Amino acid sequence: MVFSTAARLLGDDAQAEDISQNVFLKAYERFDELRDNPTTPGWLKTVATNMSLNHLTRYRKRWSFFGDLRRSEEKDSDEAPSEPEFAAPDTLLHEIEAEEQHELVEAVLRRLPDHQRVPLVLFHFGDVPYADIAAQLKVSLAKIKADIHRGRLALLKSLTEAGNDCA
Repeated sequence: MVFSTAARLLGDDAQAEDISQNVFLKAYERFDELRDNPTTPGWLKTVATNMSLNHLTRYRKRWSFFGDLRRSEEKDSDEAPSEPEFAAPDTLLHEIEAEEQHELVEAVLRRLPDHQRVPLVLFHFGDVPYADIAAQLKVSLAKIKADIHRGRLALLKSLTEAGNDCA
């Protein structure tokens, strides 16, 4: 769980391994507190998320391009785009085995830019509300909604292309 959380947020297995090691070092330091605590898995996931986000902030210039990404039609409006008006067909990944589906989704997530992948992972895999993501990433709520929307569209496009390649 710790590794997969870090890998999804960072998009890099080597960095996720480093983060995972650091998380478990922190857990070892607090072993007496965490040993019999039923909230330990949640604590581990929170620490992995926070350490991954700190890593992204520190070692990548991920925030510098937020302002450059707005489409010209969005410049006049702070409203986030609506949800996609189409859904992925139920048969999109029908012929791909469950493990292959998981690997495919992970691979497509890794190709998304940080500004789309991080909010998307926090929202869908971490069940973090939009407002909390915006506060945690220190960007506007509209920006988070737009990035998640664009990430979903990019994810759907890539999965559709992959599904067509497998058919």
